[in-house]
Amino acid sequence: MKKLLLLTLTMMSINAVVAQEVMSPETLWKLGRVTALGISKDKKNVIYKVSTPSVAENKSESKFYSIPVIGGNATEIKDTKDVLADKNISPDGKYIVYNEEVKIDKVHGKDFYPELEKSNVQIYNGLDYRHWDTWNEGKFNHVFFKENKEGAAGIDILKDETFDSPQKPFGGDEDYIWSPDSKSILYVCKKKAGTQYAISTNTNIYQYNLDTKTTINRTEGNLGYDTNPAFSPSGDLTWLQMKRDGYEADKNDIIVSFKGMNINLTAAWDGTIDNFMWSADGKKVYFVAPIDGTKQLFEVNFPGLTKIAVTVKQITNGDFDVADIVGFSGNNVIVTRTDMNHATEIFSYDLKKKAWKQLTTTNKATYDKLTLSKIERRYVTTTDGKKMLVWVILPPNFDATKKYPTLLFCQGGPQSPLTQSYSFRWNFSLMASQGYVVVAPNRRGMAGHGVAWNEKISGDWGGQVMDDYLSAIDDVAKESYVDKSRLGCVGASYGGYSVFYLAGIHNNRFKSFIAHDGVFNTQSMFGTTEEVFFNNWDFGGAYWEKDNKVAQQTYTKFNPITMVDKWNTPILIIQGGNDFRVPIGQSQEAFQAAQLRGIKSRLLYFPEENHWVLKPQNAQVWQREFYKWLKETL
Repeated sequence: MKKLLLLTLTMMSINAVVAQEVMSPETLWKLGRVTALGISKDKKNVIYKVSTPSVAENKSESKFYSIPVIGGNATEIKDTKDVLADKNISPDGKYIVYNEEVKIDKVHGKDFYPELEKSNVQIYNGLDYRHWDTWNEGKFNHVFFKENKEGAAGIDILKDETFDSPQKPFGGDEDYIWSPDSKSILYVCKKKAGTQYAISTNTNIYQYNLDTKTTINRTEGNLGYDTNPAFSPSGDLTWLQMKRDGYEADKNDIIVSFKGMNINLTAAWDGTIDNFMWSADGKKVYFVAPIDGTKQLFEVNFPGLTKIAVTVKQITNGDFDVADIVGFSGNNVIVTRTDMNHATEIFSYDLKKKAWKQLTTTNKATYDKLTLSKIERRYVTTTDGKKMLVWVILPPNFDATKKYPTLLFCQGGPQSPLTQSYSFRWNFSLMASQGYVVVAPNRRGMAGHGVAWNEKISGDWGGQVMDDYLSAIDDVAKESYVDKSRLGCVGASYGGYSVFYLAGIHNNRFKSFIAHDGVFNTQSMFGTTEEVFFNNWDFGGAYWEKDNKVAQQTYTKFNPITMVDKWNTPILIIQGGNDFRVPIGQSQEAFQAAQLRGIKSRLLYFPEENHWVLKPQNAQVWQREFYKWLKETL
């Protein structure tokens, strides 16, 4: 009996220890990363990929799986070719469309002077000489098609054109589709080159006819982004559209080309769309959009040219993100879903019963061992009397009688919604698991709170948004569990700018700062970034426009370099060497200023990383240095 009691107590002790495990950087980078690929040809299974990082090998390994749409056990498959329909094969099966990079422009010294083949020089006559993390070497993405048989020769439908389709840097085969009759290929392209390319967002959807070899512009009247082409079940071209040239965060609407008219289904709806998919009967379009600090599934009816009112309806609700629509199975829509405590998994949502069913459980065994953070909604009144959502993430095993160091998280973008997404770098669950309360405000400039709220940040980088940040941290700091003497401020990109700016105006609120790839000098940022349209819009213009009041405010009052004399707080500065969006000079200037002013500071430099940190071992160094700095300074 004593032995049984001892064994029981021992097991209870072991279970208690297991239950006390929390997320660590090492655990985070062992999680499988799920990507839904589609529903199988027979409509019975969801096909997906799981990529698992290996820190030891410094790379990721991917495997493919199939799981029934009704739920059940996943089966590993070696290839997806036989189970998934290939969108790149024409509907009649005769042709296949694909893309390749084509060398067109001369750029290198040896292109101009073949006899000097050992020269190492690049020559440019316009902007777009580098983009995101890659130098322009005179190569362009082009769309090709060929007969769907072995050995067939490809035909370049953009032959000799110095334009990209798929779009760089992130476009893929979603940028081109077949027409339902197999007679045309439609593709997304910004047909501008050099400097004009760098200052514009005017992509269009072009239609190439295979028989006549002619191309027409299907969206010629629109000056902003036209992307994500798709056809309705009845063959009507549908796409996402932003109206204004140069504004990358404009309202994204669903447009349907129907009987010679372009119908904007979401014009009257006060929001912006991420992605969409038609219902099988062609009566509705389902879409994903940010709303109140989450991303949810919506539907909008398609009335055609009738007088039936267009109505947008929110379908799902909860503190999670619906990320992508995978497809439909009977009354169920298959989607991917995340929240701040859980990485992406695949779910089924019953549209009639309004019920969720989780299909994949890739990381369940890991999460079952962890005590996770608690996530709370909080609404804070801003200095201009608005109600602002603030996410508060509390440490596992939170004890309100204790005091915790607290981090203000500054979101990047600047017009990126702060929702229930799951990051493998800025991971709120991990931050909380290291003993920090995290304060993450949905400040001005975030989608999901109306178009006006989202647009308020443009031309006002250092204005109301900074008051929003301070309102959030000051409000949460009133709680007894917040150690007001141990407040930190962290962020990347625009969030890094926010850190640099707040370092000059925080009035000793914060004890430590961390800025990753942040904008430090708005003037040199305008002179070195690659997508000039972004700074043209958000800064209000160029620094030499002396009569432009909005621009001049950006380069003076809202420029962090003008307040370095007020810096007095330790700061960690992180920079990727291949980040051409926020180039290395920004972090160099900030680090040099901090060092010369005698402020405790550190530069963490990743020569091979871009605006993100993607390599597993680099990510581990990032995490370790991040928390090491906080332990030293907070």
